[in-house]
Amino acid sequence: MRIDSLPYSNIQTQGAQRRERLRQQSPQHLEQCSSLILRALRERQADVSRNALVLGAGACTEIPLAELVRGSDEVILADLDLASMRQGANELLTPSLRKRMLLVQCDISGGVSTNLSRLLAKQSWDLLVSRGAQAVFDIAAECLEQCLVPDPPELEGVDASEFGLVISSLVLSQLFSYPLLDVLDHVQRIAPELLGEQERHRRYQQAAADFRLRIIQAHLHLLRKVVERDGTIVLLSDIRGFVFDVYGTDHDAEHRRSMPLVPRVLPDLVGENFTVLEEHHWEWLTDLPTKGRPGRGYEVVGYMLK
Repeated sequence: MRIDSLPYSNIQTQGAQRRERLRQQSPQHLEQCSSLILRALRERQADVSRNALVLGAGACTEIPLAELVRGSDEVILADLDLASMRQGANELLTPSLRKRMLLVQCDISGGVSTNLSRLLAKQSWDLLVSRGAQAVFDIAAECLEQCLVPDPPELEGVDASEFGLVISSLVLSQLFSYPLLDVLDHVQRIAPELLGEQERHRRYQQAAADFRLRIIQAHLHLLRKVVERDGTIVLLSDIRGFVFDVYGTDHDAEHRRSMPLVPRVLPDLVGENFTVLEEHHWEWLTDLPTKGRPGRGYEVVGYMLK
């Protein structure tokens, strides 16, 4: 499962060294994330809990962790990657700050990748491959349709209505993209010649779209569940990825190709579940182009919600 590789991939993409690279090539991203979180912390109502929760914390690359801990009674970091959370916590300089943190290792989706993996393992793939792409992607679609998506997920160690501030830290698209990639990885293993055929399979495309929506709704319901009444939520999410050929022309359509990461209905879903206090959009350059390799980046949305 793709989520099993999280500790390795996070070593490459998170932590203090990565933050320094972002300061050089994409300072707006760090500034936007930090300012929205700190504003939510300052504007938190006096009568709500002073506990804070960070979902998808990782190494807290974009989280102003020291300020968050100083402004809270307790901060819980929740993520599947315990090593990255420890890395982020160890950046806090004083033992007194670290004592006000709790690290909770958990699958924020509620086990979706595991549920999907079990369904995939039950299928007679050799027989399906012999019948061709239609049969393979019909069953792949059926696995997505039948996959249990806990709504909202139950996270052991994270209680309901306990937090005056909840932060969803750039994790939303990972919750559905990792299991969807698991399906394609499986197809590549059993019949690599069929990879790409999913683009022409309407049932599979619809099943994948519905799967994304179910995951997003479940995550929004999780945010609503864990935040205290009148508490504040900061939702940070990439919404579109792009690649570009020439540094300095990443806004130029001639040098840039984009692809959506979350459904266009995300703002509607957010509005159905919360009151939107603030909404900001910016771009995040993750990799600059090099010889033979394009640069990469994301369009990001940041919400402050009640």
